[in-house]
Amino acid sequence: MKKTSLYLDPQVDTALARRAAAEGITKAELIRRTLAEAAKPSTRPKPSKGVFDGPGDVAANVDRYLAETGFGEWR
Repeated sequence: MKKTSLYLDPQVDTALARRAAAEGITKAELIRRTLAEAAKPSTRPKPSKGVFDGPGDVAANVDRYLAETGFGEWR
C-alpha cells in the first residue's frame, strides 16, 4: 500500500469519523473503499461514432437541412 496525505475540512473529517465508526471500520479504510469505488471504470456506454451520427456537413448547410426536415415550420 502507498501512503498518501491529504487535507480535509474539519466538517468532512468529522463526518468520515462518524461514518467509519457506524460501519465499524477505520476512517482510513472508509477513505480507501470510497476512493477505490470512485476509481472504477465507468459503466456508462460511450458513443462509438460520436454524439451525433449524421451527415458531417450540417454546420455548413444548416439552412438546407432545416428546410428539408421542416423544422420550425407551423403545420
